Amino acid sequence: MASHRKSRPSGSRVAGIRTPALATAALTSVALLSQSANAAPAADDKPSLEEVEKKVGDLYRQAESATEKYNSAKEKTTKQRKRVDTLLDDVAQRTQKLNEAREELGSFASAQYRTGASAPDTATFLLADTPQDYFDQTQLMSRMTGRQKEAVDDFVTQQSATMEKRREATASLETLTESQGDLKTAKTTVQQKLADARELLSKLTAEEKARLAQIERQKQQEAERKAAELARQQAAAEAAAQEAAQQQQESGTGTSESSDTSVADSSYAAKAEKVLAFARSTIGKPYVWGATGPGSYDCSGLTQAAWNAAGISLPRTTWDQVNAGTTVSLSAAQPGDLVFFYDDISHVGIYIGNGMMIHAPKPGAYVREESIYYDGESSIHSVVRPA
Repeated sequence: MASHRKSRPSGSRVAGIRTPALATAALTSVALLSQSANAAPAADDKPSLEEVEKKVGDLYRQAESATEKYNSAKEKTTKQRKRVDTLLDDVAQRTQKLNEAREELGSFASAQYRTGASAPDTATFLLADTPQDYFDQTQLMSRMTGRQKEAVDDFVTQQSATMEKRREATASLETLTESQGDLKTAKTTVQQKLADARELLSKLTAEEKARLAQIERQKQQEAERKAAELARQQAAAEAAAQEAAQQQQESGTGTSESSDTSVADSSYAAKAEKVLAFARSTIGKPYVWGATGPGSYDCSGLTQAAWNAAGISLPRTTWDQVNAGTTVSLSAAQPGDLVFFYDDISHVGIYIGNGMMIHAPKPGAYVREESIYYDGESSIHSVVRPA
């Protein structure tokens, strides 16, 4: 028997009301939109405070690296400009002498003509590749005296040397142009990195800036703890060395080598004392990239000036200063030693003992005493003793 039960319409019930399929889809969309509205807002592109702190630190280090490139290019440009000026002055003096000699030889050619030689062409002579070619062509060479031939030979030699100097000056000018281009590029890079760092910091709220300062204080405290630990280790090593030296002296087993070492240490300590006195006198002066004093310094400008006060000339950049002495272990570091940082050797400070240094830290900061662990132990690259 056929069923008389009516088929149920497609759709579903909402609150006891039968709804068509289209209405169900619409209600589902509304529900989803409602859930989205009530949910927590989606994360925006704003970086976290930790990301900002890391990014700003990276930008400052990149700026320091670009500063060393700038310092190198500036030094190279200055030297190259002096070389170009010297060469151009030399070429000018040589050219003047050549012109005078050419006129003298031209007069001689005219005199030869008056005595019956071939008619001289003064313009051809003045434009000839060499006077010798001209005299050969006009058959005047055979009529010259020994002194006159000597004068022609001397002129040819001078002309060749002058042309060589001109080529050298041209090459030096090209090198100078390249150096100036490198200088401009490095300067632009420094300025851009610093601008990017300032922009990131400017977007922080007052609360975020306070939290960032707290992060910096925590890092500083950890750095000071590490410095104190190194100071204890160095003090213990020094005490052990002194005890060993005393025992050798008492037993009469001391060597001349240990005596020489003591004299060398004393000489270095005397220089280091002058270095540290100068460095301490700069505390509070601003870091300015590319600066070498006396009102402001960058990191390598400070170390160069400090060691210069002790009579030792250091190169301008960190990349060259790291090779201007003897590398020693961190545990053996003495006051006056240079402490270099980062894989690209873009920062340097002057060790003052007890795990501390004096350095020109970064843009916006001032020359100050600080733990050598200021940016973590892994940031320390090497320690170098300049003299």
